[in-house]
Amino acid sequence: MTLAKSAVEAYIGLGSNLEDSIDHVNRARLEIVALPDVTEIAFSPLYRSTPVGPQDQPDYVNAVLRISTELEPLALLRQLQQIENQHGRLRSVRWGARTLDLDVLLYAQEIINEPDLIVPHPELYRRAFVLYPLADVACSDLPIPGLDSLSQLLAACAPDGLWKITS
Repeated sequence: MTLAKSAVEAYIGLGSNLEDSIDHVNRARLEIVALPDVTEIAFSPLYRSTPVGPQDQPDYVNAVLRISTELEPLALLRQLQQIENQHGRLRSVRWGARTLDLDVLLYAQEIINEPDLIVPHPELYRRAFVLYPLADVACSDLPIPGLDSLSQLLAACAPDGLWKITS
């Protein structure tokens, strides 16, 4: 895995469906950009989406944060996990409800396959709640390593169960 020696662009997926989800996502954004060696480039509008997996849980609030960072990928992941923990994140049920979920979606143009981190996020290409907010902060021709361009992935992924939050 390449270490970040100079700033690279990364995309972080943010999601929440417990407590005040909008507040969790907005506070997490501020906490991420307050990290050393992280600068915000763009933040998508908030979206509401139906849950993946068990349907007996509240809808999610989702967004994507585009950052510039000098943190190496695993260091960035560890910082994001600390923020999740500060928001009361529990990891007991796969695809279960959560106060905060932070995912490294993309890190530069790298393909990372570590036990704790897979980039691009392995489900990115099929998740409207990731692709549509990503399209709000990235160029449509953004290449997704190992896949297609963002615009090609969007064309193959209907926005079913996804609504932009307008207020």
